[in-house]
Amino acid sequence: MRSLFRFLLRNYFVMMFLVLEAISFSLIVSLNNYQRVAFVNSSNDIVGTLYERFSHFDDYFSLSRTNARLAAENASLHKQLEFRIRNQEKYPINRPDTVDAPAYYFTSAKVISNSVNKQFNYISLNKGSRQGIKPDMGVISADGVVGVITNVSPNYSTGLSLLNKRLSIPAKINKNNYFGALVWDGEHANTADLKEIPFHIIVNVGDTVVTSGYSSIFPEGIMIGTIKNFDVESGTNFYNIKVELSTNFRTLKYVEVVKNTKQDELKRLESNNVGE
Repeated sequence: MRSLFRFLLRNYFVMMFLVLEAISFSLIVSLNNYQRVAFVNSSNDIVGTLYERFSHFDDYFSLSRTNARLAAENASLHKQLEFRIRNQEKYPINRPDTVDAPAYYFTSAKVISNSVNKQFNYISLNKGSRQGIKPDMGVISADGVVGVITNVSPNYSTGLSLLNKRLSIPAKINKNNYFGALVWDGEHANTADLKEIPFHIIVNVGDTVVTSGYSSIFPEGIMIGTIKNFDVESGTNFYNIKVELSTNFRTLKYVEVVKNTKQDELKRLESNNVGE
């Protein structure tokens, strides 16, 4: 203990200098927008690189599980392709129509960091602005909705996980199209709450919940989960619906980032409604 005190006294001025430098740096970053953005982008790159290195080790030990998932996804895609080809042969389109041009494009990415045990969970991906990733893009997996991109650096991106109490997803019950807001319950990594569904609607355990399409982030019909249980509190007009999420966030490895090619146009149009 005496040696520790001697060390502190001997290096008092150096340590005070380092503390003041840290405080100054913190004030510069927090009070200046340009420096804050530059710091966030730089830290994203550094942290993203570290996460990616650790992710390589984990990938090696989960190859069999990943291959099985990819095989199942390929089988599903082949079925969808076959169905589309049959429909195109049955109902051929003779002329191109720009209205029918795809509004959504998908960029594959790898999850390099993912938390599930906090109240505000985030995901990190190995793709960034150089690959066309921008904030407010949706993230999905082969099983369903994953989250929304919030910050981007040249080579990496981070976003709100569906397991984040700040995120609300426009969702609907697939069989009747009644829509509400899906928010994480903050308790379990496999359940969330579907809000604003009126109690006079017929709801059953096992009903499918998908994205409603009332958002410029996700296309309509992306899988979210199935109804696990529900009830109605006295004095309210809405169900309390518990949804079992289709995405297993504990084993999440590969995702797709959703780009809505008409998102900017829609935002500009909707901005004109502010204040009306």
